[in-house]
Amino acid sequence: MAPIYVDETAGSDTTGKGTLEEPYQSLALALFNHGETTPFQIRKSPEAEYDEPTQSSLKKAKKNASGIEKKKKKQEELAEREAKEKSEEKDRKEKLLEESKKIVLHEDTSLAKATKAKIAHLKDFRSKRVRVFGWVHRLRNQKDIIFIVVRDGTGYLQTVLSGRVAQTYEALTLTIESSVEVVGTLQEVPEGKTAPGGHELVVDYWKVVGAAPGADDAFTNRLNEKSDPSIQADLRHLVLRGETASSVLRLRAYLLSAFRQALTSESLIEVTPPCLVQTQVEGGATLFKLDYYGQPAFLTQSSQLYLETCLPSLGDVFCVQESFRAENSHTRRHLSEFTHLEAELGFITFQDLMAHIEEIICKTVDILLSDQTSAAIIKQLNPNFQPLARPFLRLSYVEAIEWLNEHGIKHPAEDAEGNVIKDEQGQVQMVEHKVGDDIAEAAERQMTDIIGTPIFLHGFPAELKAFYMKKVPGSSGPAFTESCDLLMPNVGEIVGGSMRIADMEELLAAYKREGIDPEPYYWFTDQRKYGTCEHGGYGLGVERFLAWLANRYTVRECSLYPRWPGRATP
Repeated sequence: MAPIYVDETAGSDTTGKGTLEEPYQSLALALFNHGETTPFQIRKSPEAEYDEPTQSSLKKAKKNASGIEKKKKKQEELAEREAKEKSEEKDRKEKLLEESKKIVLHEDTSLAKATKAKIAHLKDFRSKRVRVFGWVHRLRNQKDIIFIVVRDGTGYLQTVLSGRVAQTYEALTLTIESSVEVVGTLQEVPEGKTAPGGHELVVDYWKVVGAAPGADDAFTNRLNEKSDPSIQADLRHLVLRGETASSVLRLRAYLLSAFRQALTSESLIEVTPPCLVQTQVEGGATLFKLDYYGQPAFLTQSSQLYLETCLPSLGDVFCVQESFRAENSHTRRHLSEFTHLEAELGFITFQDLMAHIEEIICKTVDILLSDQTSAAIIKQLNPNFQPLARPFLRLSYVEAIEWLNEHGIKHPAEDAEGNVIKDEQGQVQMVEHKVGDDIAEAAERQMTDIIGTPIFLHGFPAELKAFYMKKVPGSSGPAFTESCDLLMPNVGEIVGGSMRIADMEELLAAYKREGIDPEPYYWFTDQRKYGTCEHGGYGLGVERFLAWLANRYTVRECSLYPRWPGRATP
């Protein structure tokens, strides 16, 4: 008979087989598995020679083997008992489910008629009977009572099912995200207990409107907080049901309303420019081109040019419109499609423009904070939010270059073709900023975060800006523009604005300099021909502003269905 091997150092009682190549670690397990009549070879370590075990070690091993047998027997008995209990519990549940199918609920017509209401409006219905429709947001079984938190888009309501209404087949098989109708008496929660809105619905009748699946296809199996970002993007339609995502979008709605209120209070009129255009605003490289009945057209980069045409008839105007940029950018503040709040104002100076932007931003925030509901959402999403201090810091482009160099904030060196320069070790060469450089996003954000307050960065070089921007009057040397970016901590640029060229000859020269055919812009040029005026405007990225307001890491969280390079679904 072949011997069984035991190595007390290198062997294993988990994977060992008793062979020379895979020995056991303990003699006790070897005895238990192979019996006393088997020959054994044992050693203390791989460096020692195998030998027969001593009588004393065999005696001790026999005692330990007996313990292993008792433990195994106990485990088998326990497993058998648990299996029996599980079987009994399964039988009990199956019997309970079968019995529950016999229970059919009918609304008691002798009770007071229930008033259909949205959850947000329930406070006025306390002690009354109400009917609410919504989705099962949370579900908890506690003995013979079922607690369901129902969500209807306006708020959350805790409902309590007990007695017969908690014993139906629908109650015992209810799943998260099923849609339901619940009817009952609304009661204030007892002192010391909490519930959304400070009340709960004691249900006397309810039914499932649309059941959601359970098991492998259950909502929580498809999506949870730890899901990969790509999965969350694919399942954006389900992510929206979460408390954080829905709060961000609810705040977005309040934000747009507050913007409109602030702008109209400053006598601006809202207009709706087209999204299909045949002209560029921010440069041809970022245009989405399409065929429009046999002729080339683009998705708009900005509605600015159209807003300018409204000044002579409507006065100062604004729009809230989608804009599109074909930039292959994957940063946390870029989208291929974004909501663009833009405005144009006539008969103003550059200082008037910056003062107006500051006023609109601050007034919008004040409106949001003065409303109990929107203020509560801001507090929920951004607990440390503080109202804006005025006036905003104004920092010229040249001053910003000096500030960056003083604080040791550098940028990657580039060759004449714009390629990043690396050293022999492959490390990117970093150099100081100089006048004429386009301040990169990373450096801009670093500066803003260090300063920690809103910054109007103004006076950019003409070669870095769009063709329509007015140059600073009377300046000698390099040409700078009457342009500004409003920078916010944690986000960076949220507004870009400028004074526009008012002189027709200067505008025609700008077309020529940029290689733009003036013919498609005839209607824009006409604004300088038929009664020109000094005017300026700006564009604000709503998603960026919301990211700052709600303290979101990326603007993708601030769009209903965000679009970025490679993502156009769902």
